[in-house]
Amino acid sequence: MEILKKKERIRSFFNENDSFKKIDMDTVRIVIADDHQLFIEGIKTILGRANNFKFEIIGEAHSGKELLELLKEIQPDLLLLDLNMPEGDGLNMLSIVKKKYKKMQVLALTMYDEVKLVRTAFNEGVDGYILKSTGKLELLEAIDEVIDGGRFFGDGVKIHIMSEDERAAMPSKFDDKFIKKYNLTKREIEILRLITMALSNKEIAKKLFISDQTVSVHRKNIMRKLQVSNTAALIKMAYDNSLV
Repeated sequence: MEILKKKERIRSFFNENDSFKKIDMDTVRIVIADDHQLFIEGIKTILGRANNFKFEIIGEAHSGKELLELLKEIQPDLLLLDLNMPEGDGLNMLSIVKKKYKKMQVLALTMYDEVKLVRTAFNEGVDGYILKSTGKLELLEAIDEVIDGGRFFGDGVKIHIMSEDERAAMPSKFDDKFIKKYNLTKREIEILRLITMALSNKEIAKKLFISDQTVSVHRKNIMRKLQVSNTAALIKMAYDNSLV
């Protein structure tokens, strides 16, 4: 029901004449970083026709180097970032800007849907990830979620937490072999899945209604049982055994 309500609200971002309608709300200041000017112009057109947000495009950058220079002068509320740019790839830029400008939200817009790239982006702090093949409604839904402090995974982005139905449909060989081999508890499996989502201990604790310290203990136990020494190896093992 909540999802349906949100979808309806997103659809209302455009009136039937598809023209911009100013309303009394805070302006969202945006920088767009992409090396294709035609794509930038398209994004500006979409945002300029939105109803329930007031957007202000305060800057454009066509390379990683240009983006860093621009951010020295202006800091937006939201950065729309292409992950494939000249003079500093998007992932490097993401790591730099998220460390330097902690209050700035970043939404990645890219053609790449590879799982490893998606996970790396979230590990580096991206707030949302959508494909350039998406439609305008999903773009605005993503912006809405990210500006509100949430995380957004676009359609086609291959990263998610399994639903209860998906877990029930998992091959029995995982339950019988992987869990028994490494003696993982149900809680440890749950936390392992959340770790593969690049969630922090604090975020996992909030989702599971447990303390940060409890998550930390579980994480250490999982790594000990799986005999890995870092998160990257942990995620790889989860993939190799069809956990995610």
